[in-house]
Amino acid sequence: MSIIENHIIEVRVPQLSESVTEATLLTWHKQVGEAVAEGENLIDIETDKVVLELPASKSGVLTKIIKGDGEKVTSNELIAQIDTQAAARITPSPLAGEGGGEGGKNQPSVPPSVRKLAHEHEIDAASLQGSGRSGRVTKDDVLNAMQAIKHAPSPMQGEGGGEGRSATIPPSRQPAGSRTEQRVPMTRIRQRIAERLLQSQQNAAILTTFNEVNMQPVIELRNKYKDAFEKKHGVKLGFTSFFVNAVVRALQKFPVVNASVDGSDIIYHGYFDIGVAIGSERGLVVPIIRDADKLSFSDIEKQIADFGARAQVGKLTMEELTGGTFSISNGGVFGSMLSTPIINPPQSAILGIHATKDRPVAENGQVVIRPMNYFALSYDHRIIDGREAVQFLIAIKEALEYPGWVLLDL
Repeated sequence: MSIIENHIIEVRVPQLSESVTEATLLTWHKQVGEAVAEGENLIDIETDKVVLELPASKSGVLTKIIKGDGEKVTSNELIAQIDTQAAARITPSPLAGEGGGEGGKNQPSVPPSVRKLAHEHEIDAASLQGSGRSGRVTKDDVLNAMQAIKHAPSPMQGEGGGEGRSATIPPSRQPAGSRTEQRVPMTRIRQRIAERLLQSQQNAAILTTFNEVNMQPVIELRNKYKDAFEKKHGVKLGFTSFFVNAVVRALQKFPVVNASVDGSDIIYHGYFDIGVAIGSERGLVVPIIRDADKLSFSDIEKQIADFGARAQVGKLTMEELTGGTFSISNGGVFGSMLSTPIINPPQSAILGIHATKDRPVAENGQVVIRPMNYFALSYDHRIIDGREAVQFLIAIKEALEYPGWVLLDL
């Protein structure tokens, strides 16, 4: 924000990252004439990576909105003005009676991710009865409202069906027999995901190689130490730290898998920034674990837990989602058995992990049951040869099947 007069504050779009050219204004939380407090969120701004909150730099009155909900904006663009000396307009509550009865209640608090979900499904979040702490509207409140609309009586129902709620169904959602369809514009993050995946398919020579991993050694090690690990470090011991550690060891052995293509040059990165794909309400995001080779298992688990929690409420920063030299996608958490993951450009490879299932395997001439997982490595064949890709995946397999090698640095 900037000052054009002693008491007029310009509200401008914050500086976006270099890779983000524009953003979309989602919802103004204040209307013209309303008082705003310093630090209070004025509007949510959606980029192709995150949802940003824009707080007021000074207290005053919102006197002018230049860009409304849904409009596209760029870095530092002027979108509103605040007058620090103006008096707020007082609007009588529509619930206040002539006799001076009680006024309307304050609008419930609605987090940005919940407001976004409500907006996408044409639900007025401010009208919902929040079930969260202090009346906060939650995701479940929106989902319940969606179900209520879905099961609302049809306008054709007779009077005996009681008072209907069909009037709340938007025209585009009105039932039309059994063959309904709905046109919904892509969110900005979904558009960006589509663009990047298409870019990856068009600009890289993608191949995928597979291998199977016996997860029993890791499962036994985790079960043996998970309670002591959580007690000491204050975070649960998951599988992601094992995967990240194994990936880093393999990248150190095969640096070209950690490289990227720039024109006719190959850029070898002397650091290991590992992207870990996380599903959120807004779509897939890939926050980056920086310098993963220097982190302990507890450091990695704490970062993953923090990323996962903030991804659900749109609080990841653009810096946390930018860069990365290699990515891991774990479709197994959703039950996927096998896939061919698409490279996240400008990276040159991505590891796909799947669901661990008990399967019969041969060991020392005997058929035994082991918890097996299919790993898939998609790689850019322009710079990574098949031999390197296969050996890289075998290095990951060995690090997981023989975790003692990690301890002994073999």
